[in-house]
Amino acid sequence: MAVTPPSTRFLISLFGTPAELLRDVFLTVVRSGRLVAGPDHRIERDYYPGHELTFCRSGRGWARLRGKLHAVKAGDLLWVNCHHPHGYGADRDDPWVLDWIRVEGTPMERTWKMLAAESQPVFSGIDMPRASSECEAIFDLMQNEQPAGAAWIHAHVANLIALACDSRQSHPLAPHHDLPQALERVLQHMRLYYHKPLRVAELADMAGMSPSHFNRVYRIALGASPIDWLRHYRISQAKRRLLESTDPIKEVARQVGYADQFYFSKDFKKFTSLTPTAFRETESSAENTA
Repeated sequence: MAVTPPSTRFLISLFGTPAELLRDVFLTVVRSGRLVAGPDHRIERDYYPGHELTFCRSGRGWARLRGKLHAVKAGDLLWVNCHHPHGYGADRDDPWVLDWIRVEGTPMERTWKMLAAESQPVFSGIDMPRASSECEAIFDLMQNEQPAGAAWIHAHVANLIALACDSRQSHPLAPHHDLPQALERVLQHMRLYYHKPLRVAELADMAGMSPSHFNRVYRIALGASPIDWLRHYRISQAKRRLLESTDPIKEVARQVGYADQFYFSKDFKKFTSLTPTAFRETESSAENTA
């Protein structure tokens, strides 16, 4: 249910219907606008396509997502995954003024999870002039079609997400004032001992956190779970060893922490689209002809 009381005014209201090819390639915007909300403004839906990035220009509002109520203030960016039941509205005493962008694209779901927006959908400390500028650029592009418009819209949406990333990585997420140092100690340990068996419980204990909190903090700070980060780091080290040595694949796998050559080769191909042997041959050949 969408409620738009008479006191709510749409200053900008735009619609987009990108071609199928563009939707396959870019993050696309299907709806955007700016509104001055009245005190009774609210949206409640069980489902709607897309993800809404809502920038609060002034005033206050609220969002109810996954059964939890979140406060939104001026300068905050609210990320609503509309595929799940959601509701949001204006604070009655200080109604918000909003810019909103409804985005569609396969990466949005994974990015939403990566940034922990599932549980923490409000991004505070956003660079307000930058966010406003990105929204304005999207509005202009949607009103004035250009040959490269879809690509530029994609770029401006990505910039909004980058602002959310900056905000999330500087957010404390917990009352532990030594959290950055604790996480850095864990990262240093992982970089030094990536070739050894590492367990999340042990790393969390090193950081002085519970495993669940450590996983959440790590994912927000580095964009991946501790185990996924470790896998990528091991593959990066394997690339170097494949080119700097003639060691057999099995030995390279062991050197970077894989006890099973098959699992190493599977991971390597997943992250590089090449087998370790093909990578060694291709990159060695390129270096020799450079």
